[in-house]
Amino acid sequence: MSLDTVKNAEQTPDDAQPWAELGLKKDEYARIREILGRRPTGAELAMYSVMWSEHCSYKSSKVHLKQFGDKAPKNDAMLVGIGENAGVVDVGQGYAVTFKVESHNHPSYIEPYQGAATGIGGIVRDILAMGARPVAVMDPLRFGAADHPDTRRVLPGIVAGIGGYGNCLGLPNIGGEVVFDSCYQGNPLVNALCVGVMKHEDIHLAKASGPGNKVILYGARTGGDGIGGVSVLASETFDATGPAKRPAVQVGDPFQEKLLIECTLEIFKEDLVAGIQDLGGAGLSCATSELASAGTGGMRIELDTVPLRDHTLSPEEILMSESQERMCAIVEPGKVDRFLEICEKWDVIATVIGEVTDGERLEIFWHGELVVDVPPRTVAHEGPTYQRPYARPSWQDALQADAPTAERLARPADGAELKDALLKVAGSPNQASKAWITDQYDRYVLGNTVLATPEDSGMIRIDEETNLGVSVATDGNGRYAKLDPYTGAQLALAEAYRNVAAGGAKPLAVSDCLNFGSPEDPDVMWQFAEATRGLADACQVLGTPVTGGNVSLYNQTGDVAIHPTPVVAVLGVIDDVTRRTPVGFAEEGQLLYLLGDTADELGGSAWSQVVHNHLGGLPPKVDLERERLLGDILIAASRDGMIDAAHDLSDGGLAQALVESCLKGGNGARVVVPEGIDPFVFLFSESAGRAVVAVPRSEELRFNDMCGARGLPAARIGVVDGDALEVQGQFTVTLAELRDAHTGVIEALLA
Repeated sequence: MSLDTVKNAEQTPDDAQPWAELGLKKDEYARIREILGRRPTGAELAMYSVMWSEHCSYKSSKVHLKQFGDKAPKNDAMLVGIGENAGVVDVGQGYAVTFKVESHNHPSYIEPYQGAATGIGGIVRDILAMGARPVAVMDPLRFGAADHPDTRRVLPGIVAGIGGYGNCLGLPNIGGEVVFDSCYQGNPLVNALCVGVMKHEDIHLAKASGPGNKVILYGARTGGDGIGGVSVLASETFDATGPAKRPAVQVGDPFQEKLLIECTLEIFKEDLVAGIQDLGGAGLSCATSELASAGTGGMRIELDTVPLRDHTLSPEEILMSESQERMCAIVEPGKVDRFLEICEKWDVIATVIGEVTDGERLEIFWHGELVVDVPPRTVAHEGPTYQRPYARPSWQDALQADAPTAERLARPADGAELKDALLKVAGSPNQASKAWITDQYDRYVLGNTVLATPEDSGMIRIDEETNLGVSVATDGNGRYAKLDPYTGAQLALAEAYRNVAAGGAKPLAVSDCLNFGSPEDPDVMWQFAEATRGLADACQVLGTPVTGGNVSLYNQTGDVAIHPTPVVAVLGVIDDVTRRTPVGFAEEGQLLYLLGDTADELGGSAWSQVVHNHLGGLPPKVDLERERLLGDILIAASRDGMIDAAHDLSDGGLAQALVESCLKGGNGARVVVPEGIDPFVFLFSESAGRAVVAVPRSEELRFNDMCGARGLPAARIGVVDGDALEVQGQFTVTLAELRDAHTGVIEALLA
């Protein structure tokens, strides 16, 4: 087969091309021909197909994502916002922190270990490309039914991939989530987050400027793994027999990535790069087109100089390959030798593959033949924009009308039934201990982990002299979002915000990973539109701008979509990590206070799922001003030593929070149900804007005065005491019973 060059494309306008097989629509292919004034070459077609995919171009979602910019609250901490590899915020003392959450869902279903491992590798390189040293990772995960055979197939591999890659990099895994629901059957969600730290002056951006500057590809050799990778997979709907296209999932090498990290940080230290981009989704197609598009000129690439693992690869395959552990840097000619010296020192392959030009085209040559000649912006930033039709689903009203009222779902009638419900919820896969999973991750490597799973948030010390630290929490409840996507997205943000504040950190900024079904389904598109609107509105009220994130669509099997699952990460800052607040009740005699208002809100609750396998009604109401007030009080109480423990109330309500805090601290509690409230509602309601705190007796008056002065409801409900959880007048359950119910659940299901 002869090489498809630009000249050949001009001379053979009617040659058939596999645009549909590459995921392009007929009108998209026509648009490419219009842009170029001819048919594309095979290499150009490959580039447009991956860069115009849903994963890379956000063609179905960007009209809604604009709200994150349009409604962004003014926030002086923002240094770099949406549009770069990751957002950057100022955390004080000259430090900047960058963080981002992304998805690697479809690859992880096909090849669980490598799919999850390379998800970690990719998000770490995004953080590295901003100029930061990666310091921690997190992993929000969703699986199908816990007892389903396919969950036993994918979960161990995904967990091993995350642990294997992250542990080898020497990065602590400080938090995340594990959720089981049959809606994720055949479509697990593997979201990965990374946090990085740098000084303000070390921030780097992805742009190629300065004619004559060299383009250097460095890191691993390019192979045939992941050709089309996430960019094709993320545009495909899975059906029961598998997708039409299943290109090989990328293969990761964490040891190569560790070398790449240290090499890159030394290159940054010597100020050797004018622009930098990691190679993730869409590989060289993405790196070259995005760098050129964001720069001031054009770019010329000699593709045959790319170091290969497989010398049979065609130009199209080299451009589409998503081989891992690769970066692309723009380097001034006078700094190239030193750049290459540092790469050689770290045993990292580095090759000059081209240069920045003063033109306006991205030109790629293969053995002297021009195979790509395109305006780079049309590849990287001017892909299709769809106004997908959307409408409120016909079934939404009936779903919301099916509320879990006492008339519809039997509720516990006495203390014995309350105890039974508490043990069932605490021992359910979603609420049970995830230690079997999280014990496979190193949470304390590097020595700066302050809080980690199963705390409400992960916290890292970033300055060992001043004890400055940052905290991160990820949250998302697909059941809430299925009932009401607008409110569900706000609840995800509110819970992550609350979790960060409960540890004593001030929430600053947001990253999100929006996981939904097919955008071609008007029901799904309505869910997406409502969730993004809800999240943008809530960020505005809470003063936490979205700094970046990821959209993952086509998460469905056949025509059955997952629950809409917006996962929200909140980053916070704490001036002194020694003042952080843990969740465990560690000292007898501490007084327990319930903060916030409790209502009969069981829609989408853990109790309704575990006891009745029911989903219906409305999720808990959101009061964002109350969330701000609660956060302010939790932060102030932590800073001023007024509380010794704090735990937000969310899935499973107060009952679950008490179980976790008692077991974590190794102490029991005696609790009294306040007058006028149903004991069941008191224990299992999932009303938002609440937390339970342990107050030293010496601080009770001061704490009450603060809550009273600020107008936050605070009710004393008990005391830390003994080796059992006693709800007076209802039941007593020993810590041993709780531990038996709460631990060993995941292992037993996977056995």
